[in-house]
Amino acid sequence: MTERRRYEPVTLGEIKELAEVGRPTVSNWRRRHASFPEAVGGSESKPLFDAEEIAGWLDERPVPDGERHPDGTLPTYGERFREGLRLRRLVALGHGTVLPDELIVRALAVAAMEGEGGGTLEAHLPAGLPADFDAADAELLRTVRELIEESGSAGAAAEAVLRLAGRLESDLMMDATPKPVVELIDALAQPVLSKAGSVTMLNLCAGTGDVLLGLAADDGENVVAVVEPDALRRTVLRYRLLAHWAAGETLVCSDPAELSAQGFPQADLVVADPPYASGERERDEDGPLRWAVEAVGRLTEDGKGLLVVPSWTLSRPRGGTGTANTLMRENLLKSGVVEAIVQLPRRIHTFRTGAEHALLVLRGSAVPRPEADVLLVDADRLARRVGDEWQRNVVALLGSTGTPVPQEAQRVSVATAGPGSSYLLDGRSLLPAHRLASPEKGLDHFAATVEARQNAYVALPHLKQWIGDLGVGKREHRAEHFKVGGQLRAGQLKLLPGHRIKESDIGDAGVPVIGREEMLGALPIGERRIMLEDLAAYPQSQMTEQGDVYLLTEHGVRTRVDDAGGCVLLAPVQGLRIAAYRKYLMDLAAGEMVRPEGLWMRPHALARLLAAPRNQQRGSGSLVRRVSVKDMDLPQLPPEEIADLEAVLAETERHRAEVRGQLSALDTLSERLSAGVADGDLRLRKRTGPGSRA
Repeated sequence: MTERRRYEPVTLGEIKELAEVGRPTVSNWRRRHASFPEAVGGSESKPLFDAEEIAGWLDERPVPDGERHPDGTLPTYGERFREGLRLRRLVALGHGTVLPDELIVRALAVAAMEGEGGGTLEAHLPAGLPADFDAADAELLRTVRELIEESGSAGAAAEAVLRLAGRLESDLMMDATPKPVVELIDALAQPVLSKAGSVTMLNLCAGTGDVLLGLAADDGENVVAVVEPDALRRTVLRYRLLAHWAAGETLVCSDPAELSAQGFPQADLVVADPPYASGERERDEDGPLRWAVEAVGRLTEDGKGLLVVPSWTLSRPRGGTGTANTLMRENLLKSGVVEAIVQLPRRIHTFRTGAEHALLVLRGSAVPRPEADVLLVDADRLARRVGDEWQRNVVALLGSTGTPVPQEAQRVSVATAGPGSSYLLDGRSLLPAHRLASPEKGLDHFAATVEARQNAYVALPHLKQWIGDLGVGKREHRAEHFKVGGQLRAGQLKLLPGHRIKESDIGDAGVPVIGREEMLGALPIGERRIMLEDLAAYPQSQMTEQGDVYLLTEHGVRTRVDDAGGCVLLAPVQGLRIAAYRKYLMDLAAGEMVRPEGLWMRPHALARLLAAPRNQQRGSGSLVRRVSVKDMDLPQLPPEEIADLEAVLAETERHRAEVRGQLSALDTLSERLSAGVADGDLRLRKRTGPGSRA
């Protein structure tokens, strides 16, 4: 075989697979580009193409959403295609009699022995490495050695083998730490790793070694240890390290208890990325935060810990007695070891796209700091503003060299600093997205409201008197805020959950149902209904009352007041009920004197305050951004102000309903006129005569 034909010809289907694109993309390339290589064989229905010519042609086409190289350039489809070619034989071997994990381990054993392991005495090699190397057959040996030659090093070949895990139907890399997170950990760890002299580093839950390799801490001078409970991943980790460097000095353990038995000292740096899926082990003492407790116990006095945790460990409220997770969370805060909580960008994990993660920045616990503040950083919001520069911005914020945007980063006290203050030991979520809220940046509310009133005055001349009577003034002191969750616990508000009702039970008769479509305006309220007989099949369902507030908290907050009651809420729509409002209505109906101070909140005021921009910012969730009702806040206003606000908002809503009715009537008239003319049944003419307009 000539040098040009070092690879077998490929079909269009193989080009699709090796370049990781869809079949229509390959067809479009061939049809639209005259420069696409000509077929070198095969048939008209299944042509064959020279693999090197295809690779050269694809080199001119960058991958638009690819991960940039260190020099800032985008990868090309040619690079993907060439790597696929090199690994094609390995994939073919993976579909044979050897199990995928066994094949990967043997291939890594070859890479390890061809790397630093080849020059190491057998007594110093990891147990099992010689046997795994000997188990590799001649075809696997040849494939891996060619891969090493073409990629330039045994370490690069080992990385290529691991990237194949998914195509070989192995879940080895399902828990791999995402590269952006590794880069952030590396940047935050540099002040420790760059210290003069030897540094002691511990990698808990090391997995297959993504963080350890990213930090490049094992330079021969530093003291490094890793803990990985899973035996298969420990083996992969050992072989992977040997493919990159002589890892004989790295202590690899299956349990933290082994560290003490081996005499491993306190660490200057502890990193961890526990491989737990979202929602696991909330009541289990072995949950993800156990590793945070372990990390703190392993740190030196001035050490630093960096721990990735699923966001549910920080967002679940404490409740009455608390769970193992919330108790560990509170103990970490009370001991003053939490320096920062960084909420990572959504969908950052390749495989667990529905889970969110956060990074805990911890410090040594020698000196208790119960009064210390904790820096909360919403890197998801930060990434939406600055793009790929978000890691640099997070590092600057932690180094006190960056100026935080209030919606993106704030320092929050651990313990209460007085009535109305925000603090972290209040049992609520610690997620930055739930905690960070501020007035709209750079907005003068007084000037903006006066301008809006003037615009309404001009646009609605028939409401000049009402608009002119609206008095707007500035407060001397900004109002304090309280959380909806506190009012729910106190019984001042009641949360009405939405229900899951079969579509077949919903028709056009019975009581109205309020779902996502009604809240988004796609369907008018009352079009969808359910018969009471069918509703009886759902014993947990509740009917709304007059004055209840509907909420849809997906991708923002939408609210609506129920002016009549008697509706059924469909999930994800929820409701809030003002506990004292029913008695208020009964007293009004009985003709009793009702003082404004008798009602702390009113429906229209509640609906509009919940939908204010400060609450719209609190969304979290990788797939669907939802705002937690309990984490929304409301201003503390005197009942008299709430009563005035309610009167204005209720009147505003009445005028809005009139305008909507006028628009609907005009839309209906326009629709009927155009439909009649389109069908040829109507002829329109403009009347002329006395009194008519020209």
